[in-house]
Amino acid sequence: MATININGNIKEATCEQELSAIRDSLEILGGKWKLRIMRYLNNRKEGQNTFKKIQREIEGISAKMLSKELHDLEINLLVSRTVLDTRPITVKYAITEYGSSVLPVTESLVIWGLNHREKIKA
Repeated sequence: MATININGNIKEATCEQELSAIRDSLEILGGKWKLRIMRYLNNRKEGQNTFKKIQREIEGISAKMLSKELHDLEINLLVSRTVLDTRPITVKYAITEYGSSVLPVTESLVIWGLNHREKIKA
């Protein structure tokens, strides 16, 4: 069982609370693109992560889908959006400090996925 911290009180989560937490997590992070976008932004913290650059480098994502996913991630405080005063206007995206809290989950998924690819190759 997982533990939860409510106002400094640590207690074990109930099965119902755990299942609700998984549902909430999947609603925010689920789908084909969100975790890939976050991983991309984390791996390129030093770069100018503009919309066009992200779209070029994440293979297969459409402009419409990237726009929607970035907006959802921004609403949930996982990604920040900065409009630069340039001509034409440039928009830069970055993972937030709060967004970085998801990275251990993505790291576990990367490791599991790499191991799974090796296992099914055999």
